[in-house]
Amino acid sequence: MIKRYFQTLPIGILALWCYIIWYMVMVTYYFKADFALWRNSVGLSLIVGIALVLATGPISLERMHKNFWQVFRLFLCPFCVSSFSSLTQGKDFLLLISPIFEENLLAFSLCFFFCSIVYSVKKLVF
Repeated sequence: MIKRYFQTLPIGILALWCYIIWYMVMVTYYFKADFALWRNSVGLSLIVGIALVLATGPISLERMHKNFWQVFRLFLCPFCVSSFSSLTQGKDFLLLISPIFEENLLAFSLCFFFCSIVYSVKKLVF
């Protein structure tokens, strides 16, 4: 199952996987147990996610079932953007880049490792 997923993984979705890896690394370093921050991120995710779903097609149970991961990403992206922005505010980030080299190195290394695994699986012929 995972082999087939990796073999058919489009480059755009691979990039999204790298974004989520980068996000998780940075959230690990900058996590705050601030209810208001996470509540606002969930709220923005719902507002923007619904707008994105409406802009890309009808809201229906059939669509949710057939394209669950696509619809899920439409809600996940605004959540990640808003929470990342709140967590890194005032920390001298340049877009997604931390001012601390080791944090960037870890995030980049994990993304590179994941891409290497996907590339290797794509090249395997069974």
